[in-house]
Formats: sequence, structure tokens, C-alpha cells
Amino acid sequence: MGVWQLLLVGLVMVLGLVGVLVPGVPGRWLVWAAMLWWSLHELSPAAWVLLVASTALLLVDQVVVWLLPPRRLRGTGITRRMAVFAGLGAVVGFVVLPVVGAIPGFIGGIYGTERLRLGGHGQAAASTREVMRAAGTSVLVELFACLVVAGAWLVAVLWT
Repeated sequence: MGVWQLLLVGLVMVLGLVGVLVPGVPGRWLVWAAMLWWSLHELSPAAWVLLVASTALLLVDQVVVWLLPPRRLRGTGITRRMAVFAGLGAVVGFVVLPVVGAIPGFIGGIYGTERLRLGGHGQAAASTREVMRAAGTSVLVELFACLVVAGAWLVAVLWT
């Protein structure tokens, strides 16, 4: 696979990760489609194993998100800025502490946004808990699964 195709696959994965944070964008499916495209062109046993594992992980992720309580976005104060900072926090956490760091990074991004908006620790912590109850958990679960898939792809590309 050429460098340009690898860059395009990586770009689609990044768009999928951003899409997880934007309502109405099929982020999970963009990440999976990028993995499918790469696997169909790579034609190695590792690529097929990653495709099967990614498919299974993303299907389990979808079931888990369906089982979580429905999102209650009204009245929680969730903004685009908060979603951006939460997503950036998850990505930074994922890089600093591979895989596991995405969770505290996501929550830290929400807390940081609320701390700037509200000014105090107590109010920011209470608001962060409310946001995580309302919508953060389902977004976090989906983002975490997509980060694992993208991270596995990146390791496979760098390994070969």
C-alpha cells in the first residue's frame, strides 16, 4: 500500500474519531470503513486479524452504547467547546498512557472546560459529574473503542 493511501486511511480514521464527538456523524463506521479499506489492500494475515478484531470490538461497543441509559442533553450545558476539549483530552491521554489514558483524559477535558467556565473546583466537579451522567459515558465508550481500533492500526502500519 502506498504512502498516500496510508495517509488517506489515517485521515478517515481521524475524521471518524472526530465524528464520534459530533452528533449525527457516523464516527464508528468511518473508523471501521478505514480499517476495511486498509485490510483489503494490505492482504496480510495481520490485516485480516485486525479487521476481524476491530469488527468484533465495534459491534460489542455498539451493543454497550445501546444498553447505556439514553442521552439526556437538554439542560446539561454541553457545548461544542466541551466536546472538543474532551476529545482532545482523550487523544492526549491515549498517547501519554496508551489505551487506558483515554478515560481520564476525556473526563479531564470536560473538567477543564467547566473549571474555566465556572471558576471553582466544586462547581466544575459537580458539572462534570452531571455531564458524564447525561451523555459522557456513551460518548466515552464509543470514543475509547474507536481509539483502540485506530491505535491498533497505527501499530500495525508502523510494525510492518
